[in-house]
Amino acid sequence: MSPKVADRLQWRVATLARFREETPTARTLVFDVPGWPGHLPGQRVDVRLTSADGYSAQRSYSLSAPENGEEVELTVQRVPDGEVSPYLTEGFEVGYPVEFRGPVGGWFVWRATETQPVLLLAGGSGIVPLMAMIRARRAVGSRTPFKLIYSVRTPADIYYADELRRPEPGLDVTYVYTREMPEGALVPPRRIGVPEVNTHGWPPDFEPSCFVCGPTGFVEAVADILVALGHDPHRIKTERFGPSGTD
Repeated sequence: MSPKVADRLQWRVATLARFREETPTARTLVFDVPGWPGHLPGQRVDVRLTSADGYSAQRSYSLSAPENGEEVELTVQRVPDGEVSPYLTEGFEVGYPVEFRGPVGGWFVWRATETQPVLLLAGGSGIVPLMAMIRARRAVGSRTPFKLIYSVRTPADIYYADELRRPEPGLDVTYVYTREMPEGALVPPRRIGVPEVNTHGWPPDFEPSCFVCGPTGFVEAVADILVALGHDPHRIKTERFGPSGTD
């Protein structure tokens, strides 16, 4: 095992530095992680909690921000019957420790050296690793054009709402609401379909890199739409989780 791989497999103590509420059911947590080896946008981290009696629970969460020294950011969606997410989103306070291991994954990532257009398609909390890519693009001053199609239940469920609302050259954002439309909207709620991807995505002949993240059903449906529209399957990268999201 190479030293670099061994470094990623090491458990590190992470301390909560600050947090903010993203939605009524999701919280962004920023940790200090001494010795963190860095990561690419799109990667994940394993999080382990251990109780006083020695019982431990472990979950994997996507990183929501690009590499920033020893600072690591996650956004966690609360799963009501989960073991880990209710603790991280309700009772977890600044200064509290957890254990981190990672980063994990090397395929569902965007690198700043890539210049082809990027199409991001997010379902619910699937926006998290895609937001890390958007922020990484901004941080390095990349001119690579990005398009984001973001499917959410209601306007109140939008993660990073204020940040995504700010105009950003080269980034186009489209929302698709599945349960409740914004006030004054002239169309009914709907799911992402061929019209939305065809209208708001890149044409296949632009050869974009496509990143799709969300619940399994969403990811499978969107990937099928991309292929049906003529996108190269080898340029479609997917990350999926269960119906309720990752606890």
